[in-house]
Amino acid sequence: MTAATLATAAQEPNTSTPAAVPRHVALVMDGNGRWAKQRYMPRYFGHKSGVDALVRVINTFADRGVEYLTVFAFSSENWKRPADEVSGLMGLVLVSVSKYLTKLAGDGVRIRIVGDREAVSEKLRKAWDHAEEITKHNTRINLSVAFNYGGRWDVMQACRQALAEGLPPEQLTEDWLSGRMAMAFAPDPDLFIRTGGEMRISNFLLWQTAYSELFFTECLWPDFGIAEIDAAFAAYARRERRFGTLRPSVAAPEAS
Repeated sequence: MTAATLATAAQEPNTSTPAAVPRHVALVMDGNGRWAKQRYMPRYFGHKSGVDALVRVINTFADRGVEYLTVFAFSSENWKRPADEVSGLMGLVLVSVSKYLTKLAGDGVRIRIVGDREAVSEKLRKAWDHAEEITKHNTRINLSVAFNYGGRWDVMQACRQALAEGLPPEQLTEDWLSGRMAMAFAPDPDLFIRTGGEMRISNFLLWQTAYSELFFTECLWPDFGIAEIDAAFAAYARRERRFGTLRPSVAAPEAS
């Protein structure tokens, strides 16, 4: 099966899931540093509490019927942060894999890492490979961790594949590019959630969120839990997703 075929299959709606439940949730986990600052703690402890919060809510998303959860853990722009914070984040990833991998695997979570792996250490890459390998048969929920990821990078790397393959311009289609994106294995996000009060996408899944419903909350990420998930899902259930079309009542011709 080709990458393009996989991407097309992933986009097909799942009719067994209620319409009010998003099949795929994208999540920007913002506010760790401010959470720590409010408690007069170093930023590292905010990030650590953020990891704990993620582990807590994965099962809640799965219990609600979400099939794919994609979280923005480290952007390609985050390298601009102070070196000690970046170093601390890299160490935290290794500690978190060691601490939580057995639990997540036992909970039926399939883990994938998406992003440019070239800039991270070999030790970190091996930890990711191990996490992906031992969870590859799990089906309860698909957790994709975007690390050293950027939406522009994703589009660029897909276009580079087209150039490398010598693809004629007239054969370059949206489906072709979608099949080469880092998230080609998953449907596009139905719901995009950002915590921390900021109201922007911040270069996360730019291609894939073209028609996602957006939900922003003031809640800082380490405090995110069941109440915030329910609020996001309630807002999502009130949305009318038309993907550029008209409402049926508007589109239908008047009876003569």
